[in-house]
Amino acid sequence: MADARIIDGKAFAAGLRARVADGVAALKASHGVTPGLAVVLVGEDPASQVYVRSKERALVELGMNSFDHHEPADMAESDLLALIDRLNADPAVHGILVQLPLPRHIDSQKVLARIVPEKDADGFHIVNAGLLATGQPGAIVPCTPLGSLLLIRDTLGRDLKGKRALVLGRSNIVGKPMAQLLLQADCTVTMAHSRTADLPGECRRADILVAAVGRPEMVRGDWIKPGATVIDVGINRVPAAEPGKTRLVGDVAFDEAVKVAGAITPVPGGVGPMTIACLMLNTLAAACRAAGAPVPEEAAAMGNAQGNAQLNAQGMAR
Repeated sequence: MADARIIDGKAFAAGLRARVADGVAALKASHGVTPGLAVVLVGEDPASQVYVRSKERALVELGMNSFDHHEPADMAESDLLALIDRLNADPAVHGILVQLPLPRHIDSQKVLARIVPEKDADGFHIVNAGLLATGQPGAIVPCTPLGSLLLIRDTLGRDLKGKRALVLGRSNIVGKPMAQLLLQADCTVTMAHSRTADLPGECRRADILVAAVGRPEMVRGDWIKPGATVIDVGINRVPAAEPGKTRLVGDVAFDEAVKVAGAITPVPGGVGPMTIACLMLNTLAAACRAAGAPVPEEAAAMGNAQGNAQLNAQGMAR
């Protein structure tokens, strides 16, 4: 059996960013609106600073407005909440992103809940989570699951009906929304985690395996169904062969899995580049909704969600 196709997330993300840039230009021309994202960074966490700078560069490259708020680590929670209130009220700001983690004296959940749902660029607000879980249109979808689904559809086609999908990991940020997206795409979905009995056996049943558990190379090659599509969300830093050096690996043992899977995302270069691209997409979608313009189809990625929502309303979903 030939080695798996390598899913090039970097190339797909570049194409998505180009489409977002076209959408930004079209919204400016048709409605005179420039999408704007406010990025709030509290403190000086080095990893957060790097991530925030990459987001801010992407906004400028795609023709959006970037509203940067870099605040001191000792910022009072009340002052941060007041800043969120001002951003909520600013019509030039279509999306708000508060970079996590926040300093310990600030309640992250309280801050995220303060963002109005329609400006929740990360898709973490409980209202957006509820809209996604119930298959309602208009949900802002968390960036990493959204990007993962776009890669799956690019690999397997838009119609995923009847595919067996397994999501390994049950976080609110990746695992749960990923499962909802796959369910609404008419996959038969299993959610697995560290307490799942016979985890290797469950994985071997999956046509689509999404690993988002945060454990380096946990998923071995013999856990994978031959020909399966494997989406590795994990980004783990481990010691390299050279003393004092580190390297990035995923949650899947890539060298083993690539000999069994039909297609697989590498780490790095797979899901990672999709996260910022989808943040840009979510910001454009929020600006379109605010202006009453058509929302890019990729921003929803909801499968048959609207039809399912109608069935749910009648108690008929099946």
